[in-house]
Amino acid sequence: MSTDQGEHLDAGKYYRRLLALAFVHWKIFAVSIVGMVLVAGTDTALAAFMKPLMDDGFVNRDLETIRQLPLILVGIFLVRVFAIFISMYCISWVGRKVIMGLRESMFSKLLLLPKAFYDNATSGEIISKFTFDVEQVANASTKAITILVRDTFTIIGILAWMFYLSVSLTLVLLTTGPLIALLVSLVTKKFRKLSKRIQASMGDVSRIVEESIKAQIVVKVFGGRDYEESEFEKINDQNRRQNMRMIATQALSTPIIRLIVGIGLAVIIYLVTKDDSMSIVTPGTFASYMVSLTFLFGPVKRLADINVELQRGIAAAESVFKLIDLDNEQDNGSYSTERVNGDIEFNRVGFHYSSAKEAALVDINLDIKAGETIAFVGRSGSGKSTLLNLLPRLYDVSEGSITLDGHDIRDYKLENLRHHIAFVGQDVVLFNDTVAHNIAYGAMLDADISLVEQAAKSAYADDFIRQLKHGYQTIVGERGLMLSGGQRQRIAIARALLANAPVLILDEATSALDTESERFIQSSLEQLMKNRTTLVIAHRLSTIENADKIVVLDAGKIVETGSHQQLLDRKGHYAALHQMQFENQE
Repeated sequence: MSTDQGEHLDAGKYYRRLLALAFVHWKIFAVSIVGMVLVAGTDTALAAFMKPLMDDGFVNRDLETIRQLPLILVGIFLVRVFAIFISMYCISWVGRKVIMGLRESMFSKLLLLPKAFYDNATSGEIISKFTFDVEQVANASTKAITILVRDTFTIIGILAWMFYLSVSLTLVLLTTGPLIALLVSLVTKKFRKLSKRIQASMGDVSRIVEESIKAQIVVKVFGGRDYEESEFEKINDQNRRQNMRMIATQALSTPIIRLIVGIGLAVIIYLVTKDDSMSIVTPGTFASYMVSLTFLFGPVKRLADINVELQRGIAAAESVFKLIDLDNEQDNGSYSTERVNGDIEFNRVGFHYSSAKEAALVDINLDIKAGETIAFVGRSGSGKSTLLNLLPRLYDVSEGSITLDGHDIRDYKLENLRHHIAFVGQDVVLFNDTVAHNIAYGAMLDADISLVEQAAKSAYADDFIRQLKHGYQTIVGERGLMLSGGQRQRIAIARALLANAPVLILDEATSALDTESERFIQSSLEQLMKNRTTLVIAHRLSTIENADKIVVLDAGKIVETGSHQQLLDRKGHYAALHQMQFENQE
């Protein structure tokens, strides 16, 4: 099968799938189709109206016909107005339902996709799918369908009337059909390729805009404005050029189609005006035929033009459905339990990122007893965060296994596994919601406010929260920007404390705090770590001196384990890191 054939089949598959979503609302869809057919019928009726108007009204002066014609004309337009409203409203209703459903499916899919997807995708590209791509699908599922149905029926109706008026003349006109079909086929392939390029460039535009917004402080401080403007200008111009190619193709194809139809019209006029033809064509027939030809121009032009919208919609549907069709996180486990003790074992664990040549983790063996506090240290890139990301199965191990209370974590139902784990990361994530909802997030949404306040007190956040304008009901703003870095971190810690999970992961949880706040929270965390298995990543070694065990990683391997004093006495990797940090502090 050729590439073009394959693309054509794929395009048909995606458009049929899009139509299937529309047919879910088949009753409203059917009403819109009936409205479109009625609109098409009024076009044919108006063309047919010209025959009695000319022959009986102007030539024969039939008084009865003259009295009826105005009423018939008003009736045709009344039907037309009603049919246009019904068809447009109903098909738009169906279209917006399809778009709403697609966006819900896409958003639901985003929440189920594995972390590896987000490692390789940019936020700008994803947002572009929700905005630009979906709106292109909206055009394909409303405007394109409307024109396809209404104008196709209009052409069928008018051609049927023209055949009734003169078979021979209509057959002459139809000789232009194959030429038009060939031109439309060639243009369709061009439109589809250009539509995909336009979507890609829109993703790039969204990406650069998003990066500039998020990194606006870096851009300002490091004088990056000229560079960012230059990069945006390149991407923006690329988007403009792709759109202009689309416009040029459309601007050239439409007049060529008109020229082909015009040539057919000229041949018809020549044949009609010959002496032997005029004797069998009445003025009414000729006028009706010419009006029918005129009415054909609009639908033919719109059908040629809608090819642009249709191909954009198909390319957008492909983009959207490919996202929806991505594989979810693997969740094949069946085991679940109300509570775990917190015994964790890493058994010959290895992990390899798909985009990396070298393994991120190699032969990790570690036995952690329930209630222990284990600290992980090492140089940047040594594999600390990767190792702890394996426990809640943000990634799955490439080799070996991890067990929780003796059960392989892959045997747990994913939601149940994560229910037993609380997490505070280095990059604090807060939502544009109230302080209370940011602490009692997700499964804890219905937590009593007294428990929320107690968690905040334990994280030394209660005092500053009460000083906010609306206390616990204060909206923290996008990404919590209404709060300081230390305040955001304390709310994140309060969230983990409220979860009261038996396993706690702290990835640089105190990194954004000032020295005094860190001292208070560290004391609080030490109390809360009791009877809880705690895994800590810390660059500041002074915060983990009391850990039950310190695990030193280097190049994805465990090179040392022991207590703080034991590792110092060995004068190995840990001692070197400690000495380096001590000298920096001095």
